[in-house]
Order: sequence, then C-alpha cells, then structure tokens
Amino acid sequence: MDVGQASTGSSPCNQNTRSNATGAAPSASLIFLLAATSGLVVANIYYNQPILNAIAATFQVGPAAVAWVATATQLGYAASLLFVVPLGDGIDRKWLIIASTLASCAILTVVPLSPSLPIMLGASFALGFASVAPQLAIPYAARLVPGAGRGKVVGTVMSGLLIGVLLSRTTSGFVGTRFSWQVVYWAGAILMLILAVILWLALPSQPARAIQPYGRLLASLPQLLRAEPIIRRHSILGALGFATFSAFWTTLSFYLQSRPQHYGSDVTGMFGLLAITGAMVGPLAGHLGEKWTPRQINGLFFALIILAFLAMLFSEQNTLLLVGLGVLLLDAGAQGNQIANQARIYSLDPALHGRINSVYMVIYFLGGSIGSFIGSQAWALAGWPGVCASGILFAIAALVFLWI
Repeated sequence: MDVGQASTGSSPCNQNTRSNATGAAPSASLIFLLAATSGLVVANIYYNQPILNAIAATFQVGPAAVAWVATATQLGYAASLLFVVPLGDGIDRKWLIIASTLASCAILTVVPLSPSLPIMLGASFALGFASVAPQLAIPYAARLVPGAGRGKVVGTVMSGLLIGVLLSRTTSGFVGTRFSWQVVYWAGAILMLILAVILWLALPSQPARAIQPYGRLLASLPQLLRAEPIIRRHSILGALGFATFSAFWTTLSFYLQSRPQHYGSDVTGMFGLLAITGAMVGPLAGHLGEKWTPRQINGLFFALIILAFLAMLFSEQNTLLLVGLGVLLLDAGAQGNQIANQARIYSLDPALHGRINSVYMVIYFLGGSIGSFIGSQAWALAGWPGVCASGILFAIAALVFLWI
C-alpha cells in the first residue's frame, strides 16, 4: 500500500497498514478481520444447499427444479466477479467491501419473501451478485504482503472463507430444521448489518494505485487472459475443482433424504461441520503452491478428490462413515487446489490483483455452476452413483489437462 494514500487514523490496523508499506507483516488482527469477513459473507451463497428440500416443499417442485436456486446464486456471484471485482483496482477496496456487504444485507431480507420459485431464482441471483466481498478481501490481503509470505497470508484468508462455506451449511441446516428456511436468510441479514458496521470502524483504507476508468478495467480482462498462461491454466484447474465440489454439495441433501432413515437438513449441515477439517489445509496449500510445480501440488489434490468420490460411491451399501470420509478428502482436495491456484496467480503484478482475481473467479464459479447443474441432472438420471461418477470425471479431466 502507498504510504501517502494510507488512512490517517491512529487505530492499530491503520498503523499496521502504514508500516506494511515498508515491508512489515500485517497484524494478526487485520488478517483475522479479513478472514472473518470472507467467511461470513461467502456463507450467503451456500445457505441454500442444506435446505433445498424445504424450499422445494414450499414451492411444491422437485429436486431438479429447486437445484436451480443454488445454480442461480453461483451465476450471480460469477457475474459480480466480472463486473464488480475489477473496481478494486480503480477505487478504495475498503468502501467497495462495505458497500457489497450492505447490499447483501438488503437482499437477504428479500429472498425469504419470494412468492414463487422464479422470483426466488431472481433474488438468489441478486444475492450472489451482492455477496462479492470475499473476492475483494483476498486481493486486499495479497497487497499487504509485497513478497515472500503472500501465499501464507492468502491461504489464511482463504481458510476463513472456506470455513464460512462449510459452517454456513451447518448453521443453515440447524436453523432450517428447528425454525424454517426463511429464518436462515433473515438471520444472515442481521449478521451482514453488524459486519458492515465493524468494517466501517476497523478496516483501513486501501486506495487504488492508479485511478482508471471502469470501461478500461473491464476491457483489460480478456487481455489478461490472453497474455498470462498462469491465469489460463489455474482458472481451468480451479473451475474443474469447484465443479466436483458443487456437484456433491448440491445433491447431498437429496441423497440423505433418499436413504431409509430420511435424514433432514440438520444432518446435511453436520457434514459441513465435519468438512472444516479439510479446510485446515489452507495455509499448507498456500505454502506448497509457492514451492511445488502445478503438476505436483494440483495433481495431489485432484487425486484426493478422486479418492473421495470412490469412497462415497460405496456408501449406499454401508453407513454414513464412507460419506464422512469422502467429505474430508473432497474438501481437502478442492480447497487445497483452490488455494494453490491463488498462490500462483497472486505472484503476478500486484497492481492487477483485482482483475486477476476477477478473471480467475469468474471462470471458477462458472465451473461451480456447471458442477451444480450436472450434479443435479446426474442425480435425476442415475442417483448417487451418477453424482459420484460426475465428480470423478471432472477430476480426471483436470489431471489430463495438467499433463498435456
């Protein structure tokens, strides 16, 4: 961060931001705030997955139709990554993070009031579009560390994001079972309002290095994709990894409900709690991503994903223990792949971090949307074996891509 553009406040965070311009490491409290922000806001996108059965019952639709709620939310997020995240290279990221948090707060109050599924799909798309703060917080954190150690800091913030993804399912399943799926969204709105106030009080400013017109920022995105093979390679790997992740989580509630015990959304959410163990690979993946080749680190994590789906393929003949093992392996593989990718792309020019992240995450969430769609269709056509097969095929495609 440029010293002349730093906030003039006297808070510890502001002092840390100024000192970081000279090479000092950012404070633990600032990194924690960024990690917490990423986790709390990204949860908005995943609240729907454990409660899809309840939403389907409200609107009297089947699994294939209600799965579009998850897909619409991810598509909205991808659109925001394309049109909002590049702004972080042109204006102060602090105010962009706060504005997106307030917008998601407002939309969270609208989603549970939807009178029909089509309207809820539109509101879900808007919620995904508004909940872009995590992808502003990550380049914010990357800019705090000018050189060595950036992968570890990015990995820590990403771990907060991943824990938010997983805990959102646990919280949503618990609240949805004991109250209603609408209460899940209203509680999320209150949380976003509180978070916006904390960010306004505590987050240091991070002005852009140079003011650029919005149109020029957008126009530079395809140029980045053409010019940087690192972005192309890791965007595709990220998309394939997230496709496996989304195919599983979009269909898990349907699978658990179909078992003889007819498990509800609270059990679906408990798997999110279990998967937090997999998210602990974040800092390690960031560190390895700076030292290992892509074939080594990404190949390792996609191998874990294949093992995960192979284990879960046989869960219908056994207890849920194999699903639990699969969740641990899948989350470790998918999240490790994601963090290793981001450690690579943030080795590029810091002045481009917002746009680099935008290009990467647009492709990443398009992969997630495709995974949700294919996973739900595989469930409708072939049940749980079809879902597991789709995850394995996505991972094999990634390994083939790594080696050609």
